[in-house]
Amino acid sequence: MRWATSVLFFCVASLLALGMVMLFSASTGQPEANYLVMQPIWCAIGLTACLTVAAGDYRWLRKYWWLNWVFFAVTLALLILVLVPGIRININGAYRWLRLGRFSIQPSELAKIALILALAWYGDRYQRQMPGLWKGLIGPGFIIAPVLALVFLEPDVGTTVLLASVAAVMLFVAGTRLRFLVPPVIVGVTGLVIFILHNPMRLRRVMAFLYPQQNREEVGYQTYQAMVAIGSGGLTGVGLGDSRQKLGFIPEHPTDFIFAVIGEELGLAATLLVVIAFLAIVICGVYIALKARDNFGMLLASGVSFLMGLQAAINIGVVTGSLPNKGLSLPFISYGGSNLVVMLACVGLLINVARHAGDEPIPRGVFDPSPLPQAT
Repeated sequence: MRWATSVLFFCVASLLALGMVMLFSASTGQPEANYLVMQPIWCAIGLTACLTVAAGDYRWLRKYWWLNWVFFAVTLALLILVLVPGIRININGAYRWLRLGRFSIQPSELAKIALILALAWYGDRYQRQMPGLWKGLIGPGFIIAPVLALVFLEPDVGTTVLLASVAAVMLFVAGTRLRFLVPPVIVGVTGLVIFILHNPMRLRRVMAFLYPQQNREEVGYQTYQAMVAIGSGGLTGVGLGDSRQKLGFIPEHPTDFIFAVIGEELGLAATLLVVIAFLAIVICGVYIALKARDNFGMLLASGVSFLMGLQAAINIGVVTGSLPNKGLSLPFISYGGSNLVVMLACVGLLINVARHAGDEPIPRGVFDPSPLPQAT
């Protein structure tokens, strides 16, 4: 288990360091940018959250189950506040942020960890009944549906798809039969297609993805410029700080498209190392999940591992033109406080589960209602 936590720590630390370096590069020629002021603050808060979560005992969330639901209810309340006129913040036509003094938070980021905690508790509590339709699909559906609906209304289609995918994987791992999961997935994909067909902006994004050359001056401009940046970087890059595409050609280069700047300045070698680092994080997370002492820990580790891995895969897919633009940040690297804090808290959960893992995991199909041992 020590090798898994060591590799996990090394990969996350390396990605954080790379993110700071690339944000310093991104601020070149932009004296008004506050990346190097705010990002270290958020990083310090995130590391504090990571250490706090890692130092505790995740099994207390199983014993004092109501804490999960309090956090879940608070998150739902924040998601509702985002939709209230006069409180919400409008950025590029989306209402995803709440202003708290000088800071702003994105409740949909909190929804990621709140949903994972709720589903992990539910899957552990009803693990013997998860193969059935009512407990395996309809019951957790009442947990998943309000979160997806509120995030979708912001609108944030990318995060909605991400959360739906994480929820589906967690239910499958918890024991829900695949034949129960397939119909909701089909209905969800069909509804998403209908929504896109009746939403001109998102339909243009899909068309730009399918026909990038024809749309490179309009909706597909940013993705096209990102691919130009990666292509011009070659194997070793043009040099740190020497990116041209960040000088107004890629408007969102500190956030959603930071991977393109990495490819241009540091080359293919650096981008491959980033991909390998995320693969290593997922592998470590899966290993920790398999070695978890109980079903609750296994579901927690599975959920956060898939969350971090899938979000990174979607971001890299968008930047490289393999997926339509979805507006998801690259974990640990992109500028943004809410996502950074949540991702580091997820790392803390993984370390917590690993710390309490034993040599002989408890069988997955056995629910042990006995009192938890005291944390040491």
